[in-house]
Amino acid sequence: MPPPAAVVFAESTADVADAVRPASQYATPVIPFGVGSSLEGHLLAVQGGISIDVSRMNKVVSVNAEDLTVTVQPGVTRKQLNDEIRSTGLFFPIDPGADASLGGMSATRASGTNAVRYGTMRENVLGLEVVTASGETIRTGTRAKKSSAGYDLTRLFVGSEGTLGVITEVTLRLYPIPEAISAAICSFPSIEAAVRTTIRVIQLGVPIARVELIDTNTVRMVNAHSKLGLREEPMLLMEFHGSPAGVKEQAETVQEIASEFGGNAFEWAATPEERTRLWTARHNAYFAAVQSRPGCKVISTDTCVPISRLADCLLDSVAEADASGIPYFPVGHVGDGNFHFGYLLDPNLPEERVTAEALNHKLVSRALALEGTCTGEHGVGLHKMGFPVDEAGAGAVEMMRTIKRALDPKNIMNPGKIFAI
Repeated sequence: MPPPAAVVFAESTADVADAVRPASQYATPVIPFGVGSSLEGHLLAVQGGISIDVSRMNKVVSVNAEDLTVTVQPGVTRKQLNDEIRSTGLFFPIDPGADASLGGMSATRASGTNAVRYGTMRENVLGLEVVTASGETIRTGTRAKKSSAGYDLTRLFVGSEGTLGVITEVTLRLYPIPEAISAAICSFPSIEAAVRTTIRVIQLGVPIARVELIDTNTVRMVNAHSKLGLREEPMLLMEFHGSPAGVKEQAETVQEIASEFGGNAFEWAATPEERTRLWTARHNAYFAAVQSRPGCKVISTDTCVPISRLADCLLDSVAEADASGIPYFPVGHVGDGNFHFGYLLDPNLPEERVTAEALNHKLVSRALALEGTCTGEHGVGLHKMGFPVDEAGAGAVEMMRTIKRALDPKNIMNPGKIFAI
């Protein structure tokens, strides 16, 4: 894939607009770029053009602690934001693992480990500033918690993957840092037992903040990479937020449910340092997997299904991956029915890539058959083009094209992504 013809390092909204206007005049493609952590080919210059790098637009514009809102430039990363607002007693909970930019997280409608309690970027973006395909700067939404004023343009741009405009400012919801936070791990005799436990926890309405699944292979990889001594069995990593009494009650309920499904070795990460080490190891599962097969390449995919269908979808996908003989690692934000597969390929064996892509196709098709989605948080990008037709139907995708043509008549905004024009 060729690189873009040029890169613009924008430092302000005016810089972005100044780059987009001549691009519009000469019908030159524009590809927004944050920190490059997206996984489905969103950033590839498939038709050449200009990459607009907003990583230097990294200022927190305003913090309104009394309203629990913050406005940031798009290059601010989630870790940077939480570092800068810690003194207010507030935090931003959306945690996709990578230290992604908040503009990119908005553009891909990211979520991650805390989504089961705090939702996704869709629920947490209140307003945007956007440079449109003509180079005009517009604002969508306000700092108010809700609005009935006209079309919801904020939600139109959240998840648009750079195909409708360049996000230059984001207004977000914030949350009080919980009075008490407790993390725990629990091992299970099988993946099914861990998933059934999760389903029961969610259906009973336990307000768990995070619940992540890793299988035996992934635990083994994480142990080797992060120098941990976790039991090498399917495992749930959990976190509870609230008052000390509330956290204790949540944890006891979950422990009781887990024991019904054979869960054992319920262990607590009692200190903030232990919690950080545990979640860092989980977020580094990708790198642990890559290290387990030196020189490999990874095809990563994700999907999301209704929570009641999670066991069916995940277990059948694991069985297919086992039968293929290709090393793989599944990890799941199982509290909201979302899970990921990574297939570890030998780049010298092209047949492995063919097999992995077939596994990806089967996984997504299974999720759609179970009334799920082709991607829970990665986005469509380049890699999953075609699946939106299977998911939403040709009529719905044609309506998306109609919106795209209306807002970007010259098709310059990240062309060749989500669907073909």
